[in-house]
Amino acid sequence: MPACRFLTDNAADVALPITPVQSERLPALLEALPARAAGWVRSVGFVATPGSHCLLPGDGGLAGVLLGTGAEPVWDWASLPDKLPPATYRIDPSPGTDEADAAALGWALATYRFHRYREAHTDFATLAWPAQTRRAAVERTARAVFLVRDLITTPASDMGPEELTNAVTAVAQPFGASCTVIGGDDLLERNYPAIHAVGRASSRAPRLVDLRWGDPGAPKVTLCGKGVCFDTGGLDLKPASAMKLMKKDMGGAAILLGLAQMIMDAALPVRLRLLVPAVENSVAGNALRPLDVVRTRSGLTVEIGNTDAEGRVILADALAEAAGEQPDMLIDCATLTGAARIALGTEVPALFCNDEALAGELLAAGRAAGDPLWRLPLWQPYRRHVLGKTADLNNATDHPFAGAITAALFLAEFVRPACPWAHLDTMAWNLDSRPGRPEGGEAMGLRALFAALAGRFGG
Repeated sequence: MPACRFLTDNAADVALPITPVQSERLPALLEALPARAAGWVRSVGFVATPGSHCLLPGDGGLAGVLLGTGAEPVWDWASLPDKLPPATYRIDPSPGTDEADAAALGWALATYRFHRYREAHTDFATLAWPAQTRRAAVERTARAVFLVRDLITTPASDMGPEELTNAVTAVAQPFGASCTVIGGDDLLERNYPAIHAVGRASSRAPRLVDLRWGDPGAPKVTLCGKGVCFDTGGLDLKPASAMKLMKKDMGGAAILLGLAQMIMDAALPVRLRLLVPAVENSVAGNALRPLDVVRTRSGLTVEIGNTDAEGRVILADALAEAAGEQPDMLIDCATLTGAARIALGTEVPALFCNDEALAGELLAAGRAAGDPLWRLPLWQPYRRHVLGKTADLNNATDHPFAGAITAALFLAEFVRPACPWAHLDTMAWNLDSRPGRPEGGEAMGLRALFAALAGRFGG
C-alpha cells in the first residue's frame, strides 16, 4: 500500500476544513466562530487538549473540524484519519512549512496497517496535501517507516536470513547500489567467524549482506544493523514470555535499511555502506555452548558467557569490517539489551557515542523531529567487566548491572577510537497502539538519524 495513499492533490477547494488550535488560543477562536458553532464547541466540552478533535455541525452535515495541537504535532494529526467520517479534508488556515510537514507525515503514518496476512483496512479520511509541504521529504520518510514496520512485524517464518537479504537487495536495486552477500561456510573462508558461529545451528544459513552506494570520493557513512531474524536464546534458552517477540530481533537491521533507503532517495552526498549480519540464533547439536571461545574478524577472541547475548557477537565482525575502511561516521543499531529498556522504557532508544559533536547532533535532531534519543555513558571503568577469563572478551558479564553500558563497551572494542561512532540500543516495537504508532514493529530513531545526517552532509 502506498505510504501516502490517503493524501491527495484533488478536491482541496471543496474539502472540509480542519482548524488546528492550541488550548490557550481556543477562547479567541471561539469568539471568532458563529455563535451557534461556538456554543456547540462549549457544550461538548472541547478544550483543545493535544490530539483531541471536535466535529462542527453545519446545515445538514459536517461543516468542519477543530483539532487540538501541542508539542508533538505529528502525533496530534495522526489522531484524525481513522476517527473522522470518511471524506476529504484540508487544513484551514493554510499552514506554514513545518506544520504542513507534520500534518502530512502524521496523517500518512496513521494510515499504516500490517496487512500481509489479511485484507487491508481502508476506511480512512483523506487529507489534501497542504501547499507548503515538503512533499518529497514526507513521502520519503513515510515509505521508510512503512518498510521498517513491515519487516519487523513479519513473522520469522517469512523473515529469515534469506528474506532479510532479499529485502536489502530490493532496496538497493532502484538506486543502482551494489549488494554482495557472503553466506554459510563462506563466512569462515572470508574471515567472519563470529557471524558464522552464532548462525550455524539454524537450518537457514547465516550471511553478511553488504550494500554500497554513492560517490567513492564522498564522506564515508557506514551503517551496521543487527539482523537476528529470530532469537531463541540458543542453549541458554529464553522462557516463552521472553521469546514471544523475538521476530523483532532484526529491528536494528530493518531501521538502518530504512535509513539507507532515505539516504539514497534523498541523494545525500555520502559514500554509503550498509552491513547486515543476518542470522537465526537456534538450538541444535552444533550450537554455541556457554564458555565456548569464538574468534572474531578483528582477531580478538570472545568467551561466550551467555548464548543469548548473540547480537553483540555478530556485530563484532560487522563493526570490525566497517572500521577497517575508516569511515567518517559509523552507526550501529540493535535490539540489544533488556537493560536499556529497564533504564529508559520501551519508547526511547539508548544512544551511546564516542564523539561529542555527533552525539549533540543526534540528540538535537531527535528533539526537533519528535523522535527522541537518550544518551547513556560509555563508562570506561566498567570495561573491566567485559574482559574475558579465557579469552580477550566475554560477551556477558557475571553481574546483572549496567547491561546496556557493558554491551556498548563490548562493541566499542571493535571500533577504532578515532572513528566517530554511535550505537543505538532500541526496542523497535510498540507494545500498544497510539495515534500513528500501532502495536508492532517501529522505526525508533530513524527520523532522528536521517535528520542528523542531512544536517551534517546536506540534503
